[in-house]
Amino acid sequence: MTASQGIALVDRDDDGVDKAFRSDVLAGLRQSQKAIPARWLYDDAGSQLFEDITTLEEYYPTRAETQILEARGPEFRDMIGSDRAVVEFGSGSSVKTPLLLKAIDPAAYVPLDISGDFLRQSSAALSEKFPGLPVYPVEADFMKPVTLPEEVEPMRKLGFFPGSTIGNMVARTAVDLLRSMRATLGGTEGERPLLLIGMDLVKETAVLEAAYDDAKGVTAEFNLNLARRINRELEGTIPVDALVHRAIWNDAYSRIEMHLEATRDLEFEVCDEHFVMTAGETIHTENSHKFSPRSSNLLLLAGGWTPMARWTDDQGRFSVILAEASEHRNAP
Repeated sequence: MTASQGIALVDRDDDGVDKAFRSDVLAGLRQSQKAIPARWLYDDAGSQLFEDITTLEEYYPTRAETQILEARGPEFRDMIGSDRAVVEFGSGSSVKTPLLLKAIDPAAYVPLDISGDFLRQSSAALSEKFPGLPVYPVEADFMKPVTLPEEVEPMRKLGFFPGSTIGNMVARTAVDLLRSMRATLGGTEGERPLLLIGMDLVKETAVLEAAYDDAKGVTAEFNLNLARRINRELEGTIPVDALVHRAIWNDAYSRIEMHLEATRDLEFEVCDEHFVMTAGETIHTENSHKFSPRSSNLLLLAGGWTPMARWTDDQGRFSVILAEASEHRNAP
């Protein structure tokens, strides 16, 4: 195995179907409020559509986070050091990941992603930009602890989780993921890993809703692609043309919700199982929670990470937080 080939840790059946995808879709469609975890939006087509979303005028998070990464590089280097292995949870952004790697001069780069083809493409592109950097792509579900390549295990590590992807999860799942990241990154009490994570901030409702329902309809296509993926990979018969994209601010939960809404009564099958939807019923496909400094600190601490530093863009729209794995304690 070469670094460019990477390794695959996704559990598939004999037909090549991701078993976790099938399980989550069927379980979600059986619920009274149909819901499918947001991570399944990111097949190869979905990953490319999301890359397109990040360039849209309405979608501020990428520009805001990029501004932070461009402006704070020397501070990152001073606090992180220059000899860590960067483990990115998700295949690297073509813009943000190079900014971090250039700033801190890491010993290795390990992108983890469940979308294998997109992972390998982005890893190859990054290898061209950094020809002297060892790159070890790992196709895996990073929601669970991942065994890293043996070449990387002895290195000090920095987890990188940009884009406020942590906001896609309800609090319980987000805490589980943060703890899973802690297990993946390893370390000892004397040499604890670090985590650099993006978290979007609460702001005006109109700005938030526009960011997730753009005028060009790219986010709508991103959402609808999930139904197309289900049809393609799980022998589904969902009438995609009878679904529309909805983006709604839920103030009680401090989050944007994305839904696929039925425009008429529907009947369809997935994996030979029969489902119905009435007109106006939705499939809940994504949450994007927005944070305050207090709520982001609380979430990190619950997940086993102690915040060390926080940066925001010049308009105060987005935050990037550096945290250290918390010391194990038996009492408060």
